[in-house]
Amino acid sequence: MRIAMACDHGGLHLKEDLVVFLKELGHQVEDLGCFDEEPVDYPDLGQEVAQKVSAGDVEGGILICGTGIGMSIVANKFPRVRAALVHHIYAARMAKEHNDANILVMGGRVVGSGLAREMVRTWLEADFQGGRHLHRLRKIEEIERRNLKG
Repeated sequence: MRIAMACDHGGLHLKEDLVVFLKELGHQVEDLGCFDEEPVDYPDLGQEVAQKVSAGDVEGGILICGTGIGMSIVANKFPRVRAALVHHIYAARMAKEHNDANILVMGGRVVGSGLAREMVRTWLEADFQGGRHLHRLRKIEEIERRNLKG
């Protein structure tokens, strides 16, 4: 799977660890930054990943900032993006199974490396269940069409 990743300075160390982890699992990772602890603005980096997911250039994305909240807000401004902020394994699984989330968002100051790795693994291994969830996603897509340009 081809995955785009980005973080701000609050998520740098977690992103670096997850890049290694994803490569160990055999995934292609497009690391879009940041690359040091110098403060950066999360919207600048988050939009790069969200744009790639929105355009279908990658199959999924992972975003990390201090809490994950800012990156979630940014990513969900893009058409066809369903970014889910997760803090535990159950939420990571439900993000894919029920919501077909194509971007996983975490807080680098909220979750540790071990939990983050398990959430990523769970999200990647889960499959969208469709059924009643598909009907709900169609409603979200209709809201998106009415409210987002693009």
